[in-house]
Formats: sequence, C-alpha cells, structure tokens
Amino acid sequence: MSPSSTGMFRSFRSFNYRTWFLGGVISNIGGWMQATAQDWVVLTELTDNDATAMGITMALQFGPPLVLVSLTGWVADRFDRRRVLLCTQAALMLLAIAVAVLLLTGVMTLPLMFVFAAAFGVANAFDAPARQAFVSDMVSLEDTSNAVALNSAAFNMARLVGPAVGGILIVLLGTGWVFVANAVTFLAMIVALMLIRVNELTPRVKNRSGGGLGEGFRYVWRRPDLLVVFVMVFLIGAFGMNFPIFASTMAIEFGRDADGYGVLSSVLAIGSLTGALLAARRDRARVRVLVIAAGGFGVASVVSALMPTYWAYGATLMLVGFTIVTMLTTANGYVQTTTDAALRGRVLALYMAVIMGSTPIGAPIAGWIVDTFSARTAIMVGGVAGIVAFGIGIGWMLWSGRLHRSSDRRFQLTLDETRPLSVIRAMDPGSFDDRPTATTPIRLADPRDGED
Repeated sequence: MSPSSTGMFRSFRSFNYRTWFLGGVISNIGGWMQATAQDWVVLTELTDNDATAMGITMALQFGPPLVLVSLTGWVADRFDRRRVLLCTQAALMLLAIAVAVLLLTGVMTLPLMFVFAAAFGVANAFDAPARQAFVSDMVSLEDTSNAVALNSAAFNMARLVGPAVGGILIVLLGTGWVFVANAVTFLAMIVALMLIRVNELTPRVKNRSGGGLGEGFRYVWRRPDLLVVFVMVFLIGAFGMNFPIFASTMAIEFGRDADGYGVLSSVLAIGSLTGALLAARRDRARVRVLVIAAGGFGVASVVSALMPTYWAYGATLMLVGFTIVTMLTTANGYVQTTTDAALRGRVLALYMAVIMGSTPIGAPIAGWIVDTFSARTAIMVGGVAGIVAFGIGIGWMLWSGRLHRSSDRRFQLTLDETRPLSVIRAMDPGSFDDRPTATTPIRLADPRDGED
C-alpha cells in the first residue's frame, strides 16, 4: 500500500519514520516480554502472590517521570533528542542484562528488584518525553497525529506478541532468559537511531524566553482544554490502567499459569491495536473522541469485572484495550498537535509525568484492594474512574461553550475543536513573538477548505 496524504500510513513517506517504526516494533516486543517476566517474578518467585509488592514495583518504576519532570522536559527541549535516546536505550539495555544475570545466578531478591525497577524508571523518565517529541521531528505537523497513532499501533502490535511469547519462554526457559532476549532487542532501536538521516529532521524551534518547566506549567494552566485532558488521563492512569495487576491476579483466580497471563495481555492488545489503527485513519485528534473513549473504557471495565470464566473475561479485555488506546492515542496526538512547538518537550514531559506518574499513586492502591477484597473489586474501581473522567469531559464541553447545535442539522450537536498552526507565513523577524499563546492555536486554512 502506498501512503497518501490522507491514508492510514501516510507517515511512512518519511524514511526516518519508517526506520524508527521498524526498530520500535522489535524493541517493544522485547519490552513486553520483559514486563511479563518482571511481573511474574515479583508475584510468584519473590513473593507468594503478593499483589501489593507488585504494586510497589510498578510505583517505583513509574514514579521517576513524576519526580524528575522538571529535568526531563528541559532535557527533551534543550538537547539533541536523537542522542538523548541513544543514551537512554543503551542504559535500559544494560539494566536488562544486569537483572538477567541476577536471576540466572539465583541471587535476585525483592529489595534488589525494587532497586532495578526504580533504575528502569529513571531511564524511562528521560526516554519518554524525548521519544514522544522526536516523533514530531521526523514528520510534518499535519502528519504528527497519524505518526502518534502508528506509534501506538506498533506498541500494541508488540503487546500482541510480546506477553504471549514471554509467558511461553518463562515456562520453557525461565524468567532470566526473557530479560536476556529483551536486552538483544534494544539493539534494533539503537541501530534505527544511528540510521536516521539527521539532515531530514524538522528544524527545532528554539524558545528564547527560557523559563524552564515553569513556562510549560503556565502554558498548560492557560489552556483549559489541556487541563481537562490531563485530569482525565490521570484518573484512568491511576485507577484503571493497572493491567499487570488485574490480568495476573485474574489469571491466578482462574487457575492459569504464566502463559495464561501472557495470553490475557495479548488479548488486551488485539483491541488496543484496533483502536490505534482506527486512530491513524483520523485526520487529527479530537477531544470528543477522547471523552467518548473514556466513558467506553469505564463501562467495559465494569463489565469485565463481572465475567464468570477465563475466556469471557479475555473477550471483554478486547473492548477494554480498544477504548483505552483510543483515549490515550487521541490525548497524545491532541497534546502534540495543539502545543507551541518551542514548549512541546516540556508539555509532553508533563503529560508523560501525569500518565506514568499516576501509577505510583494507583498501583499500590490497586494491589491493596486486590489483597484486601478481590481483583474484581479493583477492576470495578478502575471502571468507575473511567466513568468519572467521562463526566468531567462532558462537563467541560458544556461549560466551555464549544458544544452547540449544528447550523446544518436541527438535532445534531457539534463541538468546536482546537486546530493546529499548520501554515507559517513569512513575517518580519523583529515582530515575531514566540511566547506561548494564551489562547487556542490558529490554523491558517485555505478559504476553500470546509469546516467540520
């Protein structure tokens, strides 16, 4: 299929993005294999099915993006993102090798695993905002939303394969060898980064006014639409996205082993991949899609908590995966395409801190709920969080005045969407003010273009 200007795979026109995409698929497969192994090690080898310990491990791994947000966003905006990613990917590969050695030699302990989880978190804290912002360096602004969605598709293609393969390898070879396999897959991303044509990257926008992370905070604070997106993502990230805890404990409840846990993770990825591919077909990210997906996630999670059998639970996970990835892909694309380019790294660091930093709050709580009540209760709490996020989104649309009756059809409602600045006309450099806009970014459209 040849990419077109409006096709699902239009970002593949860029050599750099094609190279990045392939390296990311391979590396992400290894990452999901390792995540499956790590969860299973903590739950069954280092503890006796202790979901709270698993929640603490997740908190340590996802806490650094929140703690280090003031530094990681600045690094993503200040330094060459390609070089930053080469450093973070190499660090993650070395950490995987170290854990593999400790597991294979039988000296790994729960405190040591906590330490390595925190180390993985620090490396990922610098990797995530640089990786997210680097997408917009490889493609045009018009293709950024598509590239974000395809990145999500690659991530979920890996999620489809990685957990199932990881579960099988755990049963056949043991958890240590899964970490070895993941270390090897990091080479794919490192090679892809080295092959990228630097001269074809989009020129970086410099922010002359400084301000550090504080400027990113002020920018988001003046954008109520971004605040609503961040709050919705936080609620679902904290209480609804604890899938490792939910799937592993439900697998044990249904009498399954590591391979059964891996299959549940892969089934979740079927819906996730579908959501990502459908997002890639949209011309841009829309808030209304995000809000509807949040409500769908809440309902799907509540239904999944009521399923009586392993396969019935697995079937509902496809809908859970579809709705959560639709929401997150839309949120990510919306943040990227409507944010001042000079502040994109810092705003994305805040976004990643919200989505990853919510886990240290929610994962221990979810683990405690599982241990005190049941896995089904914890899943139900996540579903309620999704419904609350949906209510917040609907409330904002009504309060903001963007939701109104269509001028064309009497009974149809329309929502005014934030549009990106897609055309920059020549202007006198002395008159250019690069302070972040306090209002909705403007898209200079051809008068012949139709409105939504």
